[in-house]
Amino acid sequence: MKTVTEAALFEAFGGVRGMVETVLPGLLFVSIYTVNKDLHLSAIAALGVALVMVVVRLVRKDTVKHAFSGVFGVAFGVVFAMMTGNAKDFYLPGMLYTLGLALAYIITAIAGVPLIGLILGPVFKENLSWRTRNPGRKKAYTKASWAWGLILLAKCAILFPLYWWADTTQLGWVLVALKIPPFLLAVYLTWVFLAKAPPPIDVFAEMGAEEERRKAEQTG
Repeated sequence: MKTVTEAALFEAFGGVRGMVETVLPGLLFVSIYTVNKDLHLSAIAALGVALVMVVVRLVRKDTVKHAFSGVFGVAFGVVFAMMTGNAKDFYLPGMLYTLGLALAYIITAIAGVPLIGLILGPVFKENLSWRTRNPGRKKAYTKASWAWGLILLAKCAILFPLYWWADTTQLGWVLVALKIPPFLLAVYLTWVFLAKAPPPIDVFAEMGAEEERRKAEQTG
């Protein structure tokens, strides 16, 4: 169960390649801006590398959802920064998205429909069966959603004060540094909670078995 869970988690959240695609545009932006303070060049370079990563995935016929989400995030950042002329605004859409995601994790956990369960249910072929038929897994998903929400809120508590008080390069480098460690911590805690939970109910296998039973009854 350990190997399956780890593999499924990294597949769901993009894996190593997804992490690289998440970090690289922001890293390129802050690197170029640190050297020459050119907002336009930094923004164009960040958007360009994000588009290249999408094209590479399309050519290789890989899953593009993580790369596309990265492109949209970078594009919004570029638009914000260009409109205001403030390089720090390149990071603002992503920060607001992180805050919204943190609140979504916490609110759905409180509501009894934890977001992590909605994300991972199809990956484990259990869909929403954990809500009514597998209380142990619902509890694990609730804990995991709380973990994600609180970790992302802690990240926001660091970044938003820097947005107001620090300069662009300071904010950029801190943001790049905080891309991977919180993500890995949240994934690890999710694995810990799920590793102790009951196994998922494979609803697809159940539907297949039911279909076979009906066919057998009809032919019998």
